[in-house]
Amino acid sequence: MKSVFIMPKNRPSQTENRPELVLLTESVLDTPDPFKALLDPEGLSAVGGDLRPERLIHLYQHGFFPWYSDPDPILWWHPLERCTLVPSKFHESRSLKKALKKNEWTWKINADFSRTINTCSQLRADAEGTWISNDVINAYCTLNQQGYAFSIEAFLDGELAGGFYGVAMGKMFFGESMFSLKDNGSKVALWQFCRLAQELGIELIDCQVYSDHLTSLGAQMMSKASFVRALQDLIPTPTQNHRLIAVAGLKTVMPITYVAV
Repeated sequence: MKSVFIMPKNRPSQTENRPELVLLTESVLDTPDPFKALLDPEGLSAVGGDLRPERLIHLYQHGFFPWYSDPDPILWWHPLERCTLVPSKFHESRSLKKALKKNEWTWKINADFSRTINTCSQLRADAEGTWISNDVINAYCTLNQQGYAFSIEAFLDGELAGGFYGVAMGKMFFGESMFSLKDNGSKVALWQFCRLAQELGIELIDCQVYSDHLTSLGAQMMSKASFVRALQDLIPTPTQNHRLIAVAGLKTVMPITYVAV
């Protein structure tokens, strides 16, 4: 399996579309068929492989993401429906508007990627356990160094308040995990990122799986077929987002100014 998956024009038969679990080989170009993901557990497509940057970049381009817990093998997922956010449709809650108007917020991209991903890992581990293991942290830190993974941080009165990290390719951003150390911290970070989307050329944010928190911010569910078509349109090749790299290269934190739309 070393070819790029192309969305079929005709609907496949039940036999052709029978669910299967793929065991990944040493090739970083292994590409499971997203339409053959298991129904139970829903979305599981492949097992094994590794977290080499080349494999991560290739599988993200095709809509797969790793989600597993050590010491289990790596599991790759492609759900029936995808939780996605169109940046222009971000919903500003009343509490968020109040926080933006009342407090002094600043932001930065890649202020400290390692700190952001480690904070996501630690807070989740304290609450419910985490999939963000040391191997995952090291893999995404490597992607960050290569210009594919980014962290977005929001600061309140100069102190880290919240943020998130993920992978950017072409016109898409794949969100991985977010955290808040202060009220509205992650919301402010995501709000600011959505405001920048047009400048960055990002048209869709993949939030992966449903959550009440994300839908309250404007995220909506997208069918697998629509998501695969979006991938093909927005990431024709797995290129870096150079506009995002440029913004991440700015050395100082920047003020956040709330302007009602």
